[in-house]
Amino acid sequence: MSELTQTKSRSGVGRALQWLALLLTFLLLGFVTAVAVRNNPIYSDRDANGVSKFHFIEECKEAVADAETLTVSAGGQAIPLKTLVTQSRPLAAGERIGTTLEAPSAAVVGGTQTLDGGGWTLTGVPVTISVIGKTTTPLGQLPLQCAYDKKAGKTTAQLQLPGQGQ
Repeated sequence: MSELTQTKSRSGVGRALQWLALLLTFLLLGFVTAVAVRNNPIYSDRDANGVSKFHFIEECKEAVADAETLTVSAGGQAIPLKTLVTQSRPLAAGERIGTTLEAPSAAVVGGTQTLDGGGWTLTGVPVTISVIGKTTTPLGQLPLQCAYDKKAGKTTAQLQLPGQGQ
């Protein structure tokens, strides 16, 4: 047999180095995981706020997608979005109102804040309002106000008219 086809290893140093490299890899992976979890932008205290930040954001997205029940805050009143749109532009047969959250995910996560006493709020992200039929016609954008009330256990979403604020 030549040196290249020898079946027995004469040194245990190579095996010890392999185990050391494997151990260091696991330690580094554990450290990186711990740092990533601690700096997770959607990490939240579910007990303090009623629901997780992720769940709250998903509920806001679902509320925005339901244009039929979405309301607009105008002068302290909640007016159905469909009523406002059809007053200025009647819908033809086969047309419906569509709403889309236009903010990038980072802006939505960054704009979500906790409320005193528990709960969440998301304000100011733009929602595009469109008439959807044979073609899609954008009508404009309004800022969203979405809040989760921990005591009531409910998420509410509403669009704001320009200059109306909270």
